[in-house]
Amino acid sequence: MSATETMEPNKAVAEVNRNLYPLIEPYSTGFLKVSNIHTIYWEQSGNPSGHPAVFLHGGPGGGTTPSNRRFFDPEFYRIILFDQRGAGKSTPHACLEENTTWDLVSDIEKLREHLEIPEWQVFGGSWGSTLALAYSQSHPEKVTGIVLRGIFLLRKKELDWFYEGGAAAIYPDAWEMFRDHIPEDERQCFISAYSKRLNSDDLETQYAAARLWTTWEMMTAHLLPNEENIKRGEDNKFSLAFARIENHYFVNKGFFPNDSFLLDNIDNIRHIHTVIVQGRYDMCCPMMSAWDLHKAWPEADFRIVADAGHSANEPGIVAELVAANEKIKNIIKNKDL
Repeated sequence: MSATETMEPNKAVAEVNRNLYPLIEPYSTGFLKVSNIHTIYWEQSGNPSGHPAVFLHGGPGGGTTPSNRRFFDPEFYRIILFDQRGAGKSTPHACLEENTTWDLVSDIEKLREHLEIPEWQVFGGSWGSTLALAYSQSHPEKVTGIVLRGIFLLRKKELDWFYEGGAAAIYPDAWEMFRDHIPEDERQCFISAYSKRLNSDDLETQYAAARLWTTWEMMTAHLLPNEENIKRGEDNKFSLAFARIENHYFVNKGFFPNDSFLLDNIDNIRHIHTVIVQGRYDMCCPMMSAWDLHKAWPEADFRIVADAGHSANEPGIVAELVAANEKIKNIIKNKDL
């Protein structure tokens, strides 16, 4: 049983499902051309006439997987997954051109309109939490509820923690491989040094940097090492999109006008039912960001998983994410009565 610390001390927690739903197949899939360059892959599963919910994957560049559908009750939810620009099945693969946060926010709206959905629930973890906040703050009238996990606000101190030596204090063994790929005279900024290699004219140079960038993140994403996850770093195709797109967004500071942009715009979404799930020992997106979001947005239900790291697939995180969707499901059901 996983331990959870809730920031709602006086509220009784009703018994809700906390287990993943069975794996299901999509009932429709397609590709949507969102610009002259980019086409995004999308899919729908669950109940075609159910409550729509859109899943925003992490990275950026991570793409979706079939297991992402399992956080949602397929009898209640119409589950929409899509691969963001350059990621997963979207084309062109690992492309950085016309690939910004605001392009992705626009894509989410285009997809909503394409699927003829008036409003939907937004679910995102890690970079997906960043994008969920940016989208919801831009289109609050289209959002029925928000579930966030592993909060990432894309501030300098968060990037410095993970890419410039902070998390290395806990994972010096994993950091050494990431660090040693960069000559000593370039180590004043690892994000810039990796950017140079990930955008090299030589594909093998790109692959070598991408594998190390991805492996560093995969080695630190779980409280206990997950070998299957770590092996994803060996996959050149996955790693190239993951590392190139992540690095591109981080070099450009998320394309936000200032460091505190997402916190400064909480008033736009303060009224939306929201659950925030955060692993206490998250090395990739340390809890300081979730705490800052909680302080700025006390109305949101804040749940700290006491024995978890970053990954959405850790047992305690899974339980809270499923429960969060169940909570919003019950709110929507009661509203419809």
